[in-house]
Amino acid sequence: MSRTLAEWLAYQERVNVHTIELGLDRVREVWQRMGAPAPAKQVITVGGTNGKGSTVALLEAMLTAAGLRVGAFTSPHLLEYNERVRIDGANADDAALIASFERIEAAREGALGNSVPLTYFEFGALAAIDLFARAGVDVALLEVGLGGRLDAVNIIDADVAIIVTVDLDHMDWLGPDRDSIGREKAGIARFGRPAIVGELDPPTGLLDALAACGARVERAGVDFGVERHEDGWRWRHRDGSAMELPDPALAAPVQYANAAAAIAALHALDLGTLTPSAFFAAVSAGLHEVRVPARLQSIGGEPPVIVDVGHNPQAARVLAEWLDAQPPARVHAVYGALADKDVAGVIGALGTRIDHWHLAGLDRATPRGMAVAALAAILQQTLPQASFDMHADVAAALAAARATAQPGERILAFGSFFVASAVLAERIG
Repeated sequence: MSRTLAEWLAYQERVNVHTIELGLDRVREVWQRMGAPAPAKQVITVGGTNGKGSTVALLEAMLTAAGLRVGAFTSPHLLEYNERVRIDGANADDAALIASFERIEAAREGALGNSVPLTYFEFGALAAIDLFARAGVDVALLEVGLGGRLDAVNIIDADVAIIVTVDLDHMDWLGPDRDSIGREKAGIARFGRPAIVGELDPPTGLLDALAACGARVERAGVDFGVERHEDGWRWRHRDGSAMELPDPALAAPVQYANAAAAIAALHALDLGTLTPSAFFAAVSAGLHEVRVPARLQSIGGEPPVIVDVGHNPQAARVLAEWLDAQPPARVHAVYGALADKDVAGVIGALGTRIDHWHLAGLDRATPRGMAVAALAAILQQTLPQASFDMHADVAAALAAARATAQPGERILAFGSFFVASAVLAERIG
């Protein structure tokens, strides 16, 4: 019996008792049963604690501007599952995803009935690989879901790996400190192939693991770098290459570092007959054209609403840096969080930059969501003088923020993809 896309996704959520089950053996076996399709002629895998989605978007825009066919696999989605698989800038349609899920299910069950369990994410990763292979894309961009070494996308040998940042998140799965987490993220690199490290102060564990696997490491601030000036910025490489470039269309100051890592990856990739002038033109056009939702995205209004998926202390520090660079204005936060996140670290990073907190419960949206009372207790413990009110969900928190914020003030909605998706859905609803 044929299933709709919604039915397939519901099936995937219940077919494996584990929401997360790290490991490559199961997903690799199903991929091999499918004929081990190569997703593209060249593959860039992007890992890191924060910045993965923005870096994929930058790569996608630059490669598209270069005239190449690009497939991009990202997660999670904001409004519809189809966002996770893009080919030539367009989301995969329901029919293509359904046909791919049917092929995956046939391979998963096997001719002899020896079924292999897959998680929801693993179904999606295999569908992306399958659809990219069938479309014949030139470059596949694979965003790591969790960690790196044992993430489903790591069944594919990347031609270039990018580790954008390493910070404390998913510690139950990846380890208690940056060194442990860095070692897990280094697992996407391959012997003799470029591994781009996007942050200036990477943990020793990451660098040691990359050295041990024999990757050709290129580090921000060592092998390539950013020089900002009044009229744009300059990207430079240790080999003498340099480009004067326009500012990225993405808002946060950290996007210069993400863009620099993306350019370093393309610089290391063999792009065939692309001349230096064509490469420069593609990079410049990509920086101008790049768009990625819910990364300091303004959805307008008065006062304006800014939406961001920032959900951990490192992302909160980026938000703080952005707020510090804006004209002074009273800030209303619409904030909700998952129960496994470092809420105190997020709140502490923003501190008194937030004038009033509109706290939203996410326990109705997802089993992982934190109830608003628990969120308020952490806020009071972390910032005893904080001004706040409590709401059952994001819609109610956003409505309260809009009702109380005055013209010239600012509303910042952040804390989770569930917060961002609820705000964006309310906008188009």
